[in-house]
Amino acid sequence: MNLLKLGLPKGSLQEASLQLFRRAGYEISVNSRSYFPSIDDEEIECMLIRAQEMARYVEDGILDAGLTGKDWILENEANVIEVADLVYAKQTFGKVRWVLAVPEKSPFQSVKDLQGKIIATELVGVTRRYLERNQVKAKVEFSWGATEVKPPVLADAIVEVTETGSSLRANGLRIVETVLESNTKFIAHPGAWEDPWKRGKIETLIMLLQGAIEAAGKVGLMLNVRRDDLEKVLAVLPALKRPTISALSDSDWVAVNTVIEEKTVREIIPRLKAAKAQGIVEYPLNKIVV
Repeated sequence: MNLLKLGLPKGSLQEASLQLFRRAGYEISVNSRSYFPSIDDEEIECMLIRAQEMARYVEDGILDAGLTGKDWILENEANVIEVADLVYAKQTFGKVRWVLAVPEKSPFQSVKDLQGKIIATELVGVTRRYLERNQVKAKVEFSWGATEVKPPVLADAIVEVTETGSSLRANGLRIVETVLESNTKFIAHPGAWEDPWKRGKIETLIMLLQGAIEAAGKVGLMLNVRRDDLEKVLAVLPALKRPTISALSDSDWVAVNTVIEEKTVREIIPRLKAAKAQGIVEYPLNKIVV
């Protein structure tokens, strides 16, 4: 039987990844004692691997494909196929940044000020190459965790990942520069990508996952309106594309179907009613495949 060996990120991205797969139509069950989750697709075998290590296992062919960050591909200098961007993170559907940060009261204002200093980070290789590009010689120490608490006693600065910057601010740190912008990538082993069946399976997975990401924060709206009032209703509706308009059995009326940002619904529905729309129905979306 054809089988795709797929790595899922264990750790901070795990729950967000499982939720994304569920919206894409795949039910994955995780046993806390096992690194092999079950998935309701007999053609996929899943394994939980830390994002930091994923690219190495895909490069070695132990896994056919996996999800990991651009940051860890660069850190491992892995020879993998970056098939697609999946722009989601632990808290948001966006990118993350690895930033150079120092204590709020530190005199350091740029990377150039860190000549001869100590920088703590989990992203050691990327940080060293960043310093080389800026012609700065500093000691880069691997951090096993709790990196934000190390300056100024254990390090002069850190390079740490952030989505919103709130954790850095809470620990009295100030961002000096952005070292790297990263997002989740769907990666594949070159041999798996060249295999027609595995490539087709991967492309289907990506289509559904990207559709789930596209649908995040959006809802569908259906409504009925008289043809005479249609232009007023359309003027209210923002949409991915022009709304779908369908004829009804009563030739004086049409049905309108569209997609909008969920956060705008409470403002738009009263305006639709004022434009004489009727039978307004809001419904959730799992995927938008464009």
